[in-house]
Amino acid sequence: MSHMTLEYSANLREAGRFGELCRKLSQFMSALSVDGAAVFPAAGVRVRAIACEDFCIADGAAVDAGFVHAILKIGAGRSAAAKRATCNGLFDIMKTHFAELYAQRGLALSLEFNEFSEAGTLKYNNLHARYKKS
Repeated sequence: MSHMTLEYSANLREAGRFGELCRKLSQFMSALSVDGAAVFPAAGVRVRAIACEDFCIADGAAVDAGFVHAILKIGAGRSAAAKRATCNGLFDIMKTHFAELYAQRGLALSLEFNEFSEAGTLKYNNLHARYKKS
């Protein structure tokens, strides 16, 4: 399981190209391998972006300031190298994606990583079986 949620200030909705960013992040996770082994099964990858309509950045004075906060949740069991490659790769994609906006306005990018035990989740899906058929 690898789920990534992008929370972003709604003033970035148009310029942020979040659909494109979600695809880039998903493709990265689906293709990532460390030491010759896939880190995440493609069928388990989810990336979504959620606009925060109500927000205040710092003291609220900079009306053009924006933020994107990524929250990555994965199941336990991956090596330290795989977790490092995942976080660094995802954050590099975010920084590259927003480089132009970053140069033009106030922008805060962040990534939070959470790993949990499989006992902490319930799952029911048929995507893994469907991907095996492809």
